[in-house]
Amino acid sequence: MIQLAVSDLKNFETATFQTEVLESSEPVLIDFWAEWCGPCRAIAPVVEQIAQDLTGKVTVGKLDVDENPEIAMQYGVMGIPTLGLFSGGRMVDRLVGFPGPAGVKSWIAKALEQSTAA
Repeated sequence: MIQLAVSDLKNFETATFQTEVLESSEPVLIDFWAEWCGPCRAIAPVVEQIAQDLTGKVTVGKLDVDENPEIAMQYGVMGIPTLGLFSGGRMVDRLVGFPGPAGVKSWIAKALEQSTAA
């Protein structure tokens, strides 16, 4: 099992979502996941790598949909894993499922480019 560096990956929850995500001055990438989800475990090392690669540019964290169902419902997260990119107080893009490490990295690069151009 991979140990996540506390400084690289945040743990988002309902109580702090407004300040940590919606009011963030930099883009925020959220991995919507659940403990029982196999594909969520498969995507976790990729999300951790993105957190390390984009330190200082993007805040990266996880949100457990079982513990925070109201946030998942508010943003229409119907399947997991779902990666959501938030910028300027709203979700600007999402990726549902796990298309492999290259697919995730390609998606985040394109989504970040579009969110900063907007």
